[in-house]
Amino acid sequence: MANSKSLSAMDVEIIRSALHTEIRESNLPESEWPVHAAKLIQEFTGSQTVDPELLNWIVRNEKPQR
Repeated sequence: MANSKSLSAMDVEIIRSALHTEIRESNLPESEWPVHAAKLIQEFTGSQTVDPELLNWIVRNEKPQR
């Protein structure tokens, strides 16, 4: 995408789901989750800037529930 855009709740869920799939299929260690989440956000929005709160929320909500 050429222009940055704001994200809806649906957009964030799509990014989170894509991260979940990438984690599962690539067996990514937890330490690499933020880097991959940031790349997904950047690709989706077309912006190099990533909101740290959004990034933390996506990664935090990726952890398995116990």
